[in-house]
Amino acid sequence: MKTTDLLQETFSAILVNKVRSGLTMLGIVIGIGSVIAMTSIGQGARSTITSNIQALGSNLVMVMPGAQRGPGQQVSTGRGSAQTLTLDDALAIASGLSTAKNISPEVQSRTQVTARGTNTNTQVLGVYPSYPDVRNVQIDTGIFITEQNLNAASKVAVIGPTVRDDLFGADADPIGQTIRIHQMDFKIVGMTKSKGGSGFNNQDDIIFIPLTTAQRYLTGNDRVSIIAVQAVDEQSMAALQADITTLLMTRHKLTDPTALDFSVLNQADILATASTITNTLTMLLGSIAGISLIVGGIGIMNMMLTIVTERTREIGLRKAIGAKGSEISLQFLAESVLLTFVGGILGVLLGWLIAKIISQFSGTATQVTSTSVLLAFGVSAAIGIIFGYYPARRASKLNPIVALRYE
Repeated sequence: MKTTDLLQETFSAILVNKVRSGLTMLGIVIGIGSVIAMTSIGQGARSTITSNIQALGSNLVMVMPGAQRGPGQQVSTGRGSAQTLTLDDALAIASGLSTAKNISPEVQSRTQVTARGTNTNTQVLGVYPSYPDVRNVQIDTGIFITEQNLNAASKVAVIGPTVRDDLFGADADPIGQTIRIHQMDFKIVGMTKSKGGSGFNNQDDIIFIPLTTAQRYLTGNDRVSIIAVQAVDEQSMAALQADITTLLMTRHKLTDPTALDFSVLNQADILATASTITNTLTMLLGSIAGISLIVGGIGIMNMMLTIVTERTREIGLRKAIGAKGSEISLQFLAESVLLTFVGGILGVLLGWLIAKIISQFSGTATQVTSTSVLLAFGVSAAIGIIFGYYPARRASKLNPIVALRYE
């Protein structure tokens, strides 16, 4: 049988009953669309988390109070009760380790901030002047906190654009304005450029004040919530992580590596952990959506078995005039594969549309990748072959005499 004849007969057989063919394809369309949409949510989450971590800075090693229970599990990240890191620890890292390029000790606090009758609940960070270099922050207007502000424990503040919008309005100039933090007036001296984010990870919804000011007026002690250390280069991160652990163990008089009162993680570890979590999420979402593909495949098998029964006399006639069993089998298999292939194309379009709608109306980041599209086509072709094989084989094995007598 020529390829053109096979294609012509395949299209003709499918178009004979358009409604039945369309309903059969619908299962594949919904299945493929669901897989594309669910994996796009997982991929979008992975991309968002990765970009947020990278936006924190480059070549970073993070030192946090509290010990590890296990890989990636923190008892405290500085927002809880653990207060085991001090400013002296940060200064010792800066002066004692050649692999440390720069440091940024920080005090974190979330509080209510007011200005001109408006208020917002936002994160207040006590930082060093080195914060912009370590954390990859750029100033949009005004200046950042200076060494003079730090030494004098000045009541000055640098705000993010989201804070500006909440307190003064999107078009207002915040420089020189006054905000109240813990019933104290702070003068705004600068505003950072937008970095994006949402919720508690919004890098634009932050107020920066001098670290010494935060320790004197907000916390009342010399403890720090986190120490961000920038390595000389990417290759030095592992060595810096080990050096920091050794130094702090000596300073805290600790001898047992399993009983540390601090945690040291490098940026690569954080990215790897986040990638593992998002990959698992993507696989879970894809697997749940993939169940509908199996249902669609069963629908195709049911339709093909029905078609074989309806065309029993036709099969007997073809065999009687010399058609081989392999040609009969190939014809029915081609019909099954064509149904799933067309359903796969429509499913990819449906999945892409669903992903766009989710991203547009819910604000959730989605990302349709070429890998997921190719996987969808591969799965749809496989379903056509797997679920179409038995009906095709059954058709090829029919006895022509019995088939011709079939009513």
